[in-house]
Amino acid sequence: MRLCTIGAGYVGLVTAAGLAETGNRVLCVDSDPPKIERLGRGEIPIYEPGLGELVARNVAQGRLSFSTDVRGAIAASEIVFVAVGTPPRADGAADLRAVDAVADAVASAATSPTVLVLKSTVPVGTNARVRHIVREATHRIHVVSNPEFLKEGDAVADFLHPDRIVVGIDKADEHARDCMSRLYHPFCLDRDRILWMEPASAELTKYVSNTMLAMRVSFMNEIAGLCERVGADIHDVRKAVGADTRIGAEYLYAGPGYGGSCLPKDVQALLYTANEHGIELELAAATDRVNRRQKGVLLRKLEHHFDGFLHGRRIAVWGLAFKPRTDDVRESPALTLVDALISEGAQVVAHDPEAGSVARAHFGSRVEIVDDAYDAASGADALVLLTEWRQYQSPDFERLKDTMARPLLLDGRNIWSTYGLRKRGFVYDGIGVQGT
Repeated sequence: MRLCTIGAGYVGLVTAAGLAETGNRVLCVDSDPPKIERLGRGEIPIYEPGLGELVARNVAQGRLSFSTDVRGAIAASEIVFVAVGTPPRADGAADLRAVDAVADAVASAATSPTVLVLKSTVPVGTNARVRHIVREATHRIHVVSNPEFLKEGDAVADFLHPDRIVVGIDKADEHARDCMSRLYHPFCLDRDRILWMEPASAELTKYVSNTMLAMRVSFMNEIAGLCERVGADIHDVRKAVGADTRIGAEYLYAGPGYGGSCLPKDVQALLYTANEHGIELELAAATDRVNRRQKGVLLRKLEHHFDGFLHGRRIAVWGLAFKPRTDDVRESPALTLVDALISEGAQVVAHDPEAGSVARAHFGSRVEIVDDAYDAASGADALVLLTEWRQYQSPDFERLKDTMARPLLLDGRNIWSTYGLRKRGFVYDGIGVQGT
């Protein structure tokens, strides 16, 4: 099939490469010429394991190409995927200006009946909004809602081997249903993964899924605080609770709060939608409040260890990305901590194996970002682990003890809690763990 993705960001690029992999001819379009030039040279603008190989293979085999010509791509395509950004506004609502602009372009540039697929994360009612925009197009525009469920760091596998494919569509629109069935058939050979529903249900599913995951994280972070007060260990609690098949083990890890481009934004957007319709989502609101508070947990621990005086202290930070296997620092708990440390007069030296350049652009000269993790720890009064990259999971502790000014380790991911670090002479502090 002939299709295009408008937007060469995280979702658009993975979608384009994934659909090219199954034999479609895909044109990935973006209005950012430097980004398209980089892609044309074989450079991937984001860090996502496996994506570079997937893109290179499909470009070499002639199924995937890149362009800045949005209207030309629309005119040449049977299916147009909208994968533009929908950043949060100040009030928490999604900014839909880029989606509206694409809808306008499709309405005027389509040269035949076209299926317009909303892949961007959009609030309930966007499908109807877009249908209104394209209603007077010369050729019929079939509007479909098809939210993405891609985890950063595992996006390629998630796209090629999805748990489910949610498609929101007008039940009477047989043309759109046939196109989407054919497009996703290669992903359903062992079983049918497509869940057909009304557009509003598809739009809501995305926000509800991410808010549910966020709730689990925030609840366990609250329980971690309780564990510290009563002498329990969050690891033991997590394992026992997760062993219940009704609950499961995923997203039960305590930490410094969730971040990234999805969970914080989507919880806020769901709350905004509910408020618009006079509904109070108390659990979602509490989830957001708990997460905002949790992002300060490591700062509070540092203040405790230094009697509230951090001015002039050298603090090493390992990990700036919001999670491993990505260079994304959006809403990262690390940024919250670093900004707070700077405001208190601390000197921050940080390391991240992939997000260093992105973080440099964010912090400028306010933070020293080094290329070696042990250089960051050299002379440090404390080392704070924020992202559980594999290379941090079993470091040379004796080297750390020799190079640090003070052997204080704050483990924001609880991955060192069983290493007997206190017996080795460290001051160890995790989140909801007793440690050894």
